[in-house]
Amino acid sequence: MTLNLPNILAFSRLLMAPLLLWLLAYRDTAPLQGIHTSWLDYFAALVFVLASVTDFFDGYIARMCDQITTLGKIIDPLADKMLTLAAFLGLVVLERADVFAIFLILSREFFITGLRVMIVSEGRDVAASWMGKVKTVSQMFAIGFLTMDWPGGTALLWLAVAITLYSGYEYIRDYARNR
Repeated sequence: MTLNLPNILAFSRLLMAPLLLWLLAYRDTAPLQGIHTSWLDYFAALVFVLASVTDFFDGYIARMCDQITTLGKIIDPLADKMLTLAAFLGLVVLERADVFAIFLILSREFFITGLRVMIVSEGRDVAASWMGKVKTVSQMFAIGFLTMDWPGGTALLWLAVAITLYSGYEYIRDYARNR
């Protein structure tokens, strides 16, 4: 197992995901009782932003310092999925995110993850597409706005749904073309 800085950052994201879920979905537990909702929103947003920053830097450092590892290729997307899953589930519990929108996003994520595993099993490399990166950023903005309960969060969520589904279509289309 190679524990370099990018992999440590990805592992830190794995640890931040349950913390984010706890801050969003378990506000009635003893340690959080008595803390004003707006402060819990700030703490959850801070955890999400820190985790998102580690997502950027683990990839950047891995590429720039030639520290791309098999472990990193596994842990990084897993940490990303756990973080967005935690955020979306917490936001559904808070009734800030539409359940059907989250269902569409998570269904696409599971399907494309399975497709990517199948492609890798065929010995082909699967890099994230440009639209996949746009999808991630759109989801991050939607999560941020919904976490802070800002106006426009729902519109951003549905925009993220559209981008997410389109990027999934691109993966499927490219896979079908390259078979």
